[in-house]
Amino acid sequence: MRILFLCFIVMPIIEMVVLIEVGSVIGVFNTILLVLLTAVIGATLLRQQGLKTLLQANQKMREGQMPVSEMGEGLMLAVAGALLLTPGFVTDTIGFLLLTPGIRQLMLKSVTDRLVKGVGSQSSSFQYHYSEVHRRDRDAGSETIEGDFIDGDYQEVPKGDDVKGGSKHSDK
Repeated sequence: MRILFLCFIVMPIIEMVVLIEVGSVIGVFNTILLVLLTAVIGATLLRQQGLKTLLQANQKMREGQMPVSEMGEGLMLAVAGALLLTPGFVTDTIGFLLLTPGIRQLMLKSVTDRLVKGVGSQSSSFQYHYSEVHRRDRDAGSETIEGDFIDGDYQEVPKGDDVKGGSKHSDK
C-alpha cells in the first residue's frame, strides 16, 4: 500500500519540484529538450537490452530450460521503459539504473531470494500437511470395496432382479 502511495502521490510531487528547479537553472526549453533526450536514449537502450534478453530466453527454451531469469529481467526492463517514458528526471534516473545490467541482476537476485524464502516456508508447511495426511491414511489401513464391473452398453436392470448373482430371467 505504501508503494502505491509513493508512486502515485509522492513521486509526481518530487518530479514537479525537480523539473521546476532544473527549469529555473537551465531554462524551460532546455529542460524540455533534456527530458525528451533522456526518453530517446532510454528507449534506444531499452530496445537493445530487451532484444538481447529475448534472444537469451529463446536460446534457453531451445535447450529445454525455463528462462526464469530472462523473464525477471524482461519484467524489470518493462518497468524501466515505463519509467523512462514518464516525463521527469527522478523516474529517468531509476529507469536508467534498471537498464544497468549489474544493478538489474542484483535487484532480480534480491527479489528472487525473497520469493524463494516465502515459497520455501509455504512449501514446508504443505509437505508437513501432506505427510500427516499420508501417515493417517497409512495408519488407518486400507479398505477394499468389492464390486462388479460390466464392460459394454449400460442397460437398466428390471426391478426385482438380483444384479450380484446374475439375472433371474428365465425362458418361460
